[in-house]
Amino acid sequence: MRVANTSKMGSALVNKPQERASASIPRVVVATTAMLSFISYWRASAIVLADLGSSAYYAGGEAERAVGKAAPWFILAVMLFSYAVRAIYIESCSMFVRGGVYRVVKEALGGTLAKFSVSALMFDYCLTGPISAVSARQYLVGLLNELLARTHARLLLPENATAATFAVLVTVYFWWQNVKGIPESSEKALRIMQVTTVMVVLLIGWCVYTVLVRGAPLPISPRPQNLRFAPPALGWLQGTSLPQSIGLIAVLIALGHSVLAMSGEESLAQVYREIEHPKLPNLKKTGFIIFLYSLLFTSLVSIFAVMIIPDQARPSYFGNLIGGLAMFLQGPLFLRLAFRAFVVIVGVLILSAAVNTAIVGSNGVLNRVSEDGVLADWFRHPHNRFGTSHRIINLIVGLQLLTILVSQGNVTFLASLYAFGVIWSFAMKGVSVLVLRYKHPEGREYRVPLNVKVGRREIPIGLGLVTLVLLGIAVINLFTKPDATVSGIIFSTVLFTVFSVSERLGHKRTAIPVELDQFHLAEAERLSPELVGCQLGNVLVLAKNYRALYPLDTVLKDVDTRQQDVVLLYIRILSRAGSGEHGLVPEQLVGSYEQQLFTSALSIAERHGKTIHLALLPANQIWDGMVQAAQSLQASRIVVGSSALMSAREQARRSNIAWERLPEPKRAVTLEVVVTPNQRERFFVGPHTPHPTPKESEIVHRLWLRFSDQLGSQELHHHDVVHFALSEIERELAEGKQDEVLERLKEHLQEIQLRRKLH
Repeated sequence: MRVANTSKMGSALVNKPQERASASIPRVVVATTAMLSFISYWRASAIVLADLGSSAYYAGGEAERAVGKAAPWFILAVMLFSYAVRAIYIESCSMFVRGGVYRVVKEALGGTLAKFSVSALMFDYCLTGPISAVSARQYLVGLLNELLARTHARLLLPENATAATFAVLVTVYFWWQNVKGIPESSEKALRIMQVTTVMVVLLIGWCVYTVLVRGAPLPISPRPQNLRFAPPALGWLQGTSLPQSIGLIAVLIALGHSVLAMSGEESLAQVYREIEHPKLPNLKKTGFIIFLYSLLFTSLVSIFAVMIIPDQARPSYFGNLIGGLAMFLQGPLFLRLAFRAFVVIVGVLILSAAVNTAIVGSNGVLNRVSEDGVLADWFRHPHNRFGTSHRIINLIVGLQLLTILVSQGNVTFLASLYAFGVIWSFAMKGVSVLVLRYKHPEGREYRVPLNVKVGRREIPIGLGLVTLVLLGIAVINLFTKPDATVSGIIFSTVLFTVFSVSERLGHKRTAIPVELDQFHLAEAERLSPELVGCQLGNVLVLAKNYRALYPLDTVLKDVDTRQQDVVLLYIRILSRAGSGEHGLVPEQLVGSYEQQLFTSALSIAERHGKTIHLALLPANQIWDGMVQAAQSLQASRIVVGSSALMSAREQARRSNIAWERLPEPKRAVTLEVVVTPNQRERFFVGPHTPHPTPKESEIVHRLWLRFSDQLGSQELHHHDVVHFALSEIERELAEGKQDEVLERLKEHLQEIQLRRKLH
């Protein structure tokens, strides 16, 4: 199911059957579905950065709390490593438009492991919103309490109660934004990241100035002997000599506590479906923007915090790291307080936006699971007003609110749980893409770099190394984060059980193929551009069946849908015996076959990153229905596929005959027959200006010269010659010489055909 806003990407329109074009205005049935409204790579970057950027507010402090003053280097390492992980997601998206963890793991490892992987991922998403909202509260309450303390007020805000209240309010707000649809949410994310960028530039610039004025050493080197693990950071390894005796294990433990800085990758895969054309180049741009921004922001905040905030003061700012930086910068107190207030405002915005990102990402994941038949279709029912999958959004937000209440605002506890879902979803994704390199070596536009050819076999060294590191961190986290391990396994097992039971019950209830989009069906009065949601001069594409949608694919390659709308029309042929029935309900006209066709069409649109509109028209005759729909929608051209039963010229002839039966007023339209993606034949339907051949132009010019000489001073134009010749034919027909004229026309056509054969 797609995420949508109030302006739907498409609609299916069902027209009551009619006997003739001149019949009275028919009633129509509108079927709408929750569909994508495509967004730019800047907006896509903003959505993902709301998650990644928010981690800068708490990742560095939590990492230092666990491993000591060398933590900033591991944050930096994780941010550099994130670019390699992002390459895995880009490769999977190049294979599947809906290329999230579930689809890729299922394709590579089967449905059982796919349900486990998405269960772990949902554990991650259920924590992303709460940890961000609670962290935002820490910044806000920290500032307010410090201001109260400086004014010697006795009032202090209770952290836990304030955290829960604030987190609930933010979560409910973004629940409503997502119910309304992603374009509005992405607009807000873009504005938040623009404000955040101003803050980041000021912060980095001020930190550099402070370091230059005061002088400050870099954090200690990230050697294993420099790591100082807090007892809770070792989990079940506490009391063993492994972290001290094996440097690799110590490094992996440190990376495991820093990995929460690298999130948002699954959101990138979900947002890919909504990135506008050209999709893959725009996805690469999105990935690079995310990498560069998060690298500078998250890693530099951690490094500067260790360099600028005194060691004795820094622990009190672990949950409020950027706020602490603001207070220890070089400059007057009032400027530092003002900047800290700005930091807190931006922090509240970006951390709150991360709540939205979690809802967007988890909505996409559960929609994908539902489309595959694992969740009942009931969950994907579109909102009556906004067309969004509101029931899934309600489920997600409910789990997030429950997490907020259970955690009681403890960021450290939430962070350890959060890392469990993050790293295991990454590891499963890496393993799956690696398996698909061998199961399906072709069919991708992008590959993770560093591939070596040995004979005919390709060795994916880069992909293998990234996957190995992910698995190493994931295994270490099992032992160093016992609370996360136990909670994650319980949550994943429960959700896996729910998926399995729902899938089994769903297969018993229905035999309709899975992976079908759901449609609203509602009656309306007439077929019109306003009803379909398309502009005048649109392109009308005729769909014959869901296995032959190449005309749509061809049109979407050429048409800029921001300038010209594309409408896909499917004509359901009704028998003459049923043409007089008025008792057909919408559900009888849009069945599983029509759902399959519309779903396939929307998948093509997703791949191109372009918007389409859908229309279904029951009719007694395909040509009548086609030209009538073109007139009603005021299309500029009709595009059809080639036919095995008739030539392109015959299709054009029948279209013209159907056009003649239309009532006045009516307008001409172009018919385009797609023979192959690179071969198309164009015809005019209705009156149009003929395009004479060079031979015909020569004849007209020769006659014009001859008559001009004989007419003397009378003015004669080339079009006068053509008009006169046509009038003479009409006069002969009126005088009853039709057989004679027809015979001469046949001789003329035979002569032309003979010339074509000779040439």
